Amino acid sequence: MPSPTELVVTLALATDAELRKRYMVIDEPVRGNVRFGLMLEVMDKLAEEAALAYVRKSFPDSRVVTAAIDNIYIRNAADVKRDLVFGARINFVGRTSLEVGMRVEHPATATEPAAHIASCYFTMVARSSTNDGARSLALPVFQPVDELGERRWQRAIARREAYRKGLQQAEEPPSRQEYAMLSELHCAQDEQGFAGLMASRCVTESWDRTYPEHENVPEKIFGGHLIRRAYEQSSICAEEVAPGRPVIVAVNRINFVQPVRMGDKLHLVSRAVYSGDCSVCVETDIMRISRDRKQIHLSNACIFTFVNVDDELRPQAVPRIHPTTYREDAAYLAAHRRRLEHVRHMAAKRGTA
Repeated sequence: MPSPTELVVTLALATDAELRKRYMVIDEPVRGNVRFGLMLEVMDKLAEEAALAYVRKSFPDSRVVTAAIDNIYIRNAADVKRDLVFGARINFVGRTSLEVGMRVEHPATATEPAAHIASCYFTMVARSSTNDGARSLALPVFQPVDELGERRWQRAIARREAYRKGLQQAEEPPSRQEYAMLSELHCAQDEQGFAGLMASRCVTESWDRTYPEHENVPEKIFGGHLIRRAYEQSSICAEEVAPGRPVIVAVNRINFVQPVRMGDKLHLVSRAVYSGDCSVCVETDIMRISRDRKQIHLSNACIFTFVNVDDELRPQAVPRIHPTTYREDAAYLAAHRRRLEHVRHMAAKRGTA
């Protein structure tokens, strides 16, 4: 049974043929054939409902908005022929914001064991309403009910500190090793016959328009729709680098900077900024253009990591991306640092297992 601070939603993919077809990437029997963008929509809506259930105990007419999504790591490939269970739980409550933890899994069946698909963390902000005069609400104190809840609370605090540390680190100049890495990438471009992959070539963009069907709260567009579009655009961009099939392995960060209003145009720009041995990091920005075309603002800033795989989901090599401009260097270095930090974190986790 879920706790009072937990909500659960099940997608009946195993029995609902129409739903299963909607969630297919392609109508062929391939592994990992589940539309991750649609999963993002489910996660964002469930996180909102979990946060509202807590906030409205004290403020019945309040709203919550998604401020950020942090660290969605894909643990196993999802199977479109098996049910997907989404569980959301309140992990931490601050002064005006709260963290909702999310776990996605295949439940156990008579023939197959349970499988952990993904985990992630949503930062939600409580607001008095959705109009322009809305104010942030001071939230009631949240007390973990057991030892597991206390550990989740402490981990949420650690994640917040890690994010702040990462922002500070991004401002630091390159170390000697990092400078040598960037210098090597630049020098290669001056060699005769250079045919490497330039960062300037790894850019895709598209335009979209919002409609009433995308509305969530009055006159505001559903955040899940925006991040689904950002993911889809990012996966297309990843194909500019990955010669095989790029599959999502992590959503490093999604920031919700400004709400999108009904009738806004959206300009999505994706850049593949870094490649590892088999991975590709893509940054996607969504710009909103108001209906009267007098306002242009950043709506969302997103970072996704893909891995290039074959038909059996085995990692395959990708070409190196070569940055040229200062902006490209900065994005490359930031992605490189994130990758090293993740590798260190996973090594430490294995050491304490």
